[in-house]
Amino acid sequence: MAKKIGIISDTHGLLRPEVMEILKTCDCIFHGGDINRPEILDQLRPLASIYAVRGNNDKEWAEGLAKTLRFTIEGVEFFMTHNKKDAAWDLGTVQVVVFGHTHKYLEQNIDGRLWLNPGSCGKRRFDQEITMAVMTVENGKYRTEKIVIPG
Repeated sequence: MAKKIGIISDTHGLLRPEVMEILKTCDCIFHGGDINRPEILDQLRPLASIYAVRGNNDKEWAEGLAKTLRFTIEGVEFFMTHNKKDAAWDLGTVQVVVFGHTHKYLEQNIDGRLWLNPGSCGKRRFDQEITMAVMTVENGKYRTEKIVIPG
């Protein structure tokens, strides 16, 4: 059965109402780090299953969060980390690498693997867009949609 995944990163302590409305429609939520406050995860937990990694700004409270995660949903294998440079050298059969850190949306296929940075949907940084991604996965296949949040 198809699963809808809300992919966010770099919230830096801010969950915008527009982002929450989208996440309420998702089966899973990925957070690519720089969460900044445990309350952010507390707000997300009632909505869907959460996969979250620790970002460089996630301090003592986040010591229990992994720096990297590897998991499979609906036959699609994911690898998740905050900073792309921390991606495993041997990604094997991973189809999608999710990361954050740069606050800039990136969706790029390299050697048959999707590298996805949902950008930042938290506090605005410089004049960058406020973005997130929604991915639909089913039977080992995925489709990604970039979402730009006005603001």
